Amino acid sequence: DLDGPVFDQVTTLSKFYCLGMPLVEVVRSSTQNAARILGRPSLGNLKVNSEGDVSILRVEEGSFNYTDGTKSSIVGNKKIFAEGMVINGKWIEKI
Repeated sequence: DLDGPVFDQVTTLSKFYCLGMPLVEVVRSSTQNAARILGRPSLGNLKVNSEGDVSILRVEEGSFNYTDGTKSSIVGNKKIFAEGMVINGKWIEKI
């Protein structure tokens, strides 16, 4: 549902980051761990012979409202934003 509480992947990652998950674990959960669960070893890493697509993210500090599926909400002090991605060696601006 695009009206929330799941707006996009970086918002979901931001929620976990604000709940105290270390940033490296937040990224790993949506890259390496997701690829492993999907049985796609060529994804989720930057090893030789992997697909090597990358998302370029930035973290901002401030005051951000987050809501979950039960309509409970928190105010977090960090938010992850997507700047763009590199796919097949080509830069793609965020849409």
